[in-house]
Amino acid sequence: MNIIVEDLGLIEYESAWKLQDRYAAEIAEGKRPATLLLLEHPHVYTFGRSGRQDNLLWSEAQLKEKDIAVHWVDRGGDVTYHGPGQLVGYPLFPLGEVNSNDRIPRADYVGYIRKLEKALIASLARFGLVTGQRKGMTGVWIQANVHSRCPRCSPEDRKKPAKIAAIGVKVDARGVSRHGFALNVNPDMEYWDGIVACGLQDEPIVSLADLFLESPSMEKVKHEVALTFKEIFED
Repeated sequence: MNIIVEDLGLIEYESAWKLQDRYAAEIAEGKRPATLLLLEHPHVYTFGRSGRQDNLLWSEAQLKEKDIAVHWVDRGGDVTYHGPGQLVGYPLFPLGEVNSNDRIPRADYVGYIRKLEKALIASLARFGLVTGQRKGMTGVWIQANVHSRCPRCSPEDRKKPAKIAAIGVKVDARGVSRHGFALNVNPDMEYWDGIVACGLQDEPIVSLADLFLESPSMEKVKHEVALTFKEIFED
């Protein structure tokens, strides 16, 4: 498939969600090529289909004080955070074909998630970072010895692999993927204190800014991610 990349800049979560619906319908009808949306969101917590309310730790008053929206959405996974300084990618890709005998499109959905992880791993390698997958977990992780100098990480956190990118997806009834990944470039990490991210207790989370004296710019990261996704997903 051929992929086009659209940079939406900073966009409200609900606006991007509606845009995904419109673009996915156009892709399913053959009116639009596969599309990768790259963007940032204002502060928002989103809960996926496996979300648990008790994984939201901040009160209504704290959410209002910090101007955080909350949405329950149709992707997989539990709760995650999006905000300025975090690169969010929504790959709207046709993954499977539907015929009259199929209730859902036939496609390797787990393989698609693994491929997303590999694309992010390859993107981060462009910055000299060695990252990887963890068995039984979704997302992209960095080894403890790599982030051991993270200035804000606790001594215990520095002994564990840390998550640098989260993934949560949906494939609709016409076989088009929605939602996608969130890569921490230089966000305000305080906002993760308000949730049990992805429902995982005591798992450290880091950003590129934690790993470099000077964090790569968002524009540079977008450029490298776009190149890598085209290399990996285009036919």
